[in-house]
Amino acid sequence: MDKKKPSLNIPDAPYRPGDEASFESWPWQPGDLEMPDPRKCGSEDTVPHAAGLIRVLGDDNKASGAWDPGLGADELRQGLEYMVRLRIFDDRMMKMQRTGKLSFYMRSYGEECVAIAQTMALESQDWIFPTYRQPGAQFVRGRDMVSMICHCIGNVEDNIKGRQMPVHYSYREGRFISVSSPVGTQFSQAVGVAMASQYKGLDEVTITWIGDGASAEGDYHYALNFASVYKAPVILNVVNNQWAISTHANFATGGGEFASRGLPYGLASLRVDGNDFLALYSVTKWARQRAAAGAGATHIEVLTYRAGAHSSSDDPSRYRPGDEHTKWPGGDPVERLRDHLIEIGEWSEEKHTELEKRIDEEVMSAYKEAVSHGDLATGPYPSSDTIFTEVYQEMPWHLEEQFNEMMEESDG
Repeated sequence: MDKKKPSLNIPDAPYRPGDEASFESWPWQPGDLEMPDPRKCGSEDTVPHAAGLIRVLGDDNKASGAWDPGLGADELRQGLEYMVRLRIFDDRMMKMQRTGKLSFYMRSYGEECVAIAQTMALESQDWIFPTYRQPGAQFVRGRDMVSMICHCIGNVEDNIKGRQMPVHYSYREGRFISVSSPVGTQFSQAVGVAMASQYKGLDEVTITWIGDGASAEGDYHYALNFASVYKAPVILNVVNNQWAISTHANFATGGGEFASRGLPYGLASLRVDGNDFLALYSVTKWARQRAAAGAGATHIEVLTYRAGAHSSSDDPSRYRPGDEHTKWPGGDPVERLRDHLIEIGEWSEEKHTELEKRIDEEVMSAYKEAVSHGDLATGPYPSSDTIFTEVYQEMPWHLEEQFNEMMEESDG
């Protein structure tokens, strides 16, 4: 009798266009998981946290459990404003792209909570190594929208002077390191900077993010290994938003959790509801305390959902149901924080509408000011000699030769 040959396992998404998406309700509730002492916590103490899900906001819009950070209403309103600002900014910039006023754009729709809550939990001297889905951290660090739009347009006020594609921001004043076009490289870079800060004896912690798809690359594992061996003061986030462009997260894990991947490396590993502002803030604050105490790196799976397209070049209707994001058990991060503030008597629907109107006007005003320095179609653009400057402290001889050739040709 012939034995059946084993077939190659090809993962697939749970739902495809035409299917009715239906996610099961989460079994994890606020209060299920205790908060270990961050200064003494080892990887073995976080096994339940890697397999479970840290939540603070319940389905009743109330905060509870050991991970409740106890934030005041002013801090919560500030977080809500940052998230609303990012969502409206994204919407306006996407419309600009569709009308030919921007060449390319990427939204953070459904993930606004991630960088904003986590950056608010850090200290101002901490380093940020983002992906393209964490621009909201710049709002927390004080960057104005005019500067961000000038970069996206690539005009004379672009602080990167046209060296990066749109939305690959860099913000030196906010210690927001340039987004890497080769996805994944920021993970190893962040560990290196954390090790340097540690070597210098500085009170600095580094935070970085990687997508579920990019976690299948070598950079992810290199970073975990170095962070473990050297106990680097770094917070390593895997943003599991279910989709890497058109490839489902199952292709990166085979269907398991991302959080537990940190355990064999000896890293404290947690999984957190990425649409729960309070839980994200609390987990990040805990990881920061742990790093500052010399206890080493923390590995975090941020469980969320990319509600929009991967980028302005993507059409998600080709690979997933159009309403799938509405079925996500984690809901919408902006709505959840808004509803929590209303529940505790510190917000209202009327105030929220006023906030959205005010911010929309601010975004439009910022765009008009940005294009006064040059637009995508007509410029003016950064000078061509900027391709040679601000890279090396002393220009190498071969670049100096090319620079002189360019200047001679322009003079001729």
